[in-house]
Amino acid sequence: MAQLAAGRLRLRPPSKAVQRVASAAIRDEHYVLDLCDAVLGLKAARQHCFPFLTGDPDRHGRQKPLPVDGFYPALGLVVEYHERQHRERVGFFDDKPTVSGVSRGEQRRRYDERRAEVLPRHGYSLVVLEVHEFAHDRAKRLLRLPQDEAIVRQRLQSFIA
Repeated sequence: MAQLAAGRLRLRPPSKAVQRVASAAIRDEHYVLDLCDAVLGLKAARQHCFPFLTGDPDRHGRQKPLPVDGFYPALGLVVEYHERQHRERVGFFDDKPTVSGVSRGEQRRRYDERRAEVLPRHGYSLVVLEVHEFAHDRAKRLLRLPQDEAIVRQRLQSFIA
């Protein structure tokens, strides 16, 4: 990944395959949150951080806030979209080392549980939309069909005015 050239360190960008996987996941998350925005008639605060929702401490004891995918302050609602790496092992994502000394897959599982436990204690509702609820291809990328909005509407029914 890194090359030393003329005494300078140059980082090579990730491969195109890695970029496609990462950007597809981002695009799917944004697509699902856009559907939520349309159904609720509100715009979510994306990647919002709450001061009380933090990750594991690093080696200096500092804890970074854990972002949530979408937050609707007027509704006290947090929406998380769980791509395939939340439910199955994905080498590219899971092999990364973490500050807490566990695999990235284990850390992701812990952080998902933490969100599910901590947010309701602070008065926020959490809705988790899973990739398997939507039509998807073999790589678990969403197909983006018209019925997706109905799926989101049904899951968010109690928050629709």
